[in-house]
Amino acid sequence: MPQAPECPEGDWAWVVLLASVVTQGLTLGFPTCIGIFFTELQREFQASNSETSWFPSILTAMLHAGGPLCSILVGRFGCRVTVMLGGVLASLGMVAGSFSCTLGQLYLTAGFITGLGMCFSFQSSITVLGFYFTRWRVLANALASAGVSLGITLWPLLSRYLLEDLGWRGSFLIFGGVLLHCCVCGAILRPVPATATPETREGLPPPSKRPARGCLAAYGRAVQRHLAFDVLRHNVGYRVYTLGVVWMIMGFPLPHVFLVPYAIWHGVDEHRAALLISIIGFSNIFLRPMAGLVAGRRDFASHRKYLFSLAALLNGLTNLVCAASADFRVLVGYCLVYSVSMSGVGALLFQVLMDVVPMDRFSSALGLFTVLESVSILISPPLAGLLLDTTSNFSYVFYMSSFFLISAALFMGGSFWALGKMERQGPRAEMEGAVTEAAPEQGLTMEDTDGPKKQLRMEIMYVTSV
Repeated sequence: MPQAPECPEGDWAWVVLLASVVTQGLTLGFPTCIGIFFTELQREFQASNSETSWFPSILTAMLHAGGPLCSILVGRFGCRVTVMLGGVLASLGMVAGSFSCTLGQLYLTAGFITGLGMCFSFQSSITVLGFYFTRWRVLANALASAGVSLGITLWPLLSRYLLEDLGWRGSFLIFGGVLLHCCVCGAILRPVPATATPETREGLPPPSKRPARGCLAAYGRAVQRHLAFDVLRHNVGYRVYTLGVVWMIMGFPLPHVFLVPYAIWHGVDEHRAALLISIIGFSNIFLRPMAGLVAGRRDFASHRKYLFSLAALLNGLTNLVCAASADFRVLVGYCLVYSVSMSGVGALLFQVLMDVVPMDRFSSALGLFTVLESVSILISPPLAGLLLDTTSNFSYVFYMSSFFLISAALFMGGSFWALGKMERQGPRAEMEGAVTEAAPEQGLTMEDTDGPKKQLRMEIMYVTSV
């Protein structure tokens, strides 16, 4: 089996980056096109907004919730096999979903199975970048996330075209074939030699020499290894970031689901409404790499957390503009400004996680991060759909989105600032305490001249120098 080059940023690393770009476009970019089928699915199954919202909610939640299982598969079989398995599952789910007769069947096939398969493919493609890139890791993450922008641009256009000619069932059948390209991308991911990535084993606890006391003990070790609860308990930065993102996700995906129905509801042509999502995706193709280049500069290395909070704040404020007017020109302007903040969130989301968590625990930390994130993703669209069914006013959906985004941004920014202040004050307080403690001892040895006192003075100087 061919091996990956041992040196970081080797030639094959950029081929792996290209495969990651395509994989993220096929997986993370896909849920945005569900809004194209929203009205059609409502009409087909005679369902309410809340009931229909469960389909994209389950799909996107599984896209993130399968992280722990993906972590186990990556550790057991490697990124290549996991990406290819995900492509097969995603394809089978969409093909089976095209034959669904009820919304429940659609939830299971195109929602649960497809979402799980996409999770395997996209999370493995993210994890492998951490092993192939070190110096250019920020740029690699930004370029890979640009694949999401390509997907957001192309999936709605393809969906609108297929929906007119083949209906939603025929479209889902074609999507099943398209998602098989994840298997091609997975085949490109050469396994990294163990000597090239010693850090992958540093954070793992050594296997116990004593037999396990039943399945419960084995289960506890597996949970600790693949869900990184110990990191959540001891790493304050990871805890703050995870809680902030989980709260932020309650509002972040709502425009992707409801923007197209919102425009159609206010009389915008269906083709022009579908174009709005493509405008967001096309703008992000250029904005995400630029955001990655800016965040990758050494001047901004210690400020990425604050840049992420600022991007989330801008995203929330932008949604207020969309709620103010449904004119097509206003919506186009909204999409352009929204793309700026979305590019910052997309380019920095996983990079900030890599900054606050050691790389040897990144896979398990990502698993727990995405599981908690998926809870918000699962709840958010149906909650917004229920709000829409109750009020019959789309503006409240965007107000809800703004509330969660703005409050999460203020929480993360304020918390990281407080943590940074505590870290700066901590070493200073320790040094002042050591100097204060050393001063009386030093004065004692200067007054007396016998041998034992001289020995004491040398020991105090040694401690303070360390």
